[in-house]
Amino acid sequence: MRFDIDGLTEAELVDLNNRIVARLRFLQQARAHQRMLQFKLGDRVGFASEAHGLVVGTLIRYNRKSVTVITDAGQHWNVAPSLLQRVVDPNEGEGAIAPSVPARRT
Repeated sequence: MRFDIDGLTEAELVDLNNRIVARLRFLQQARAHQRMLQFKLGDRVGFASEAHGLVVGTLIRYNRKSVTVITDAGQHWNVAPSLLQRVVDPNEGEGAIAPSVPARRT
C-alpha cells in the first residue's frame, strides 16, 4: 500500500505522525498483553540480567507494559513479558530455562 505524503501540509503531517505513533504503541501493548497472558500470577519465572545473571522469582503483578517479579531475596523487578521464561520447579526433577536477554531492575 503506497501513500503519497508529498502533498500533505505540515499540520497534516504532524497529525499523521501522531496517529502512526499511537498505532505503534497500541500494537506494542497488544503484543505485551498477549505475552502476559502466557503467565499467571504466582508463576515461577526467570530472566537474564546483565549485572545479576539469571534472576528467578515469582510473578506478582501485571503492569501496563511489564510485569513485576519478586525474587526469593525480596528484590522487585519490572520486566517486559517478552524477556520472561517459565522456570520449572527443581523438585519436579527438571531444570530452569535460562533466557539470554537482560532486564532492568527497579
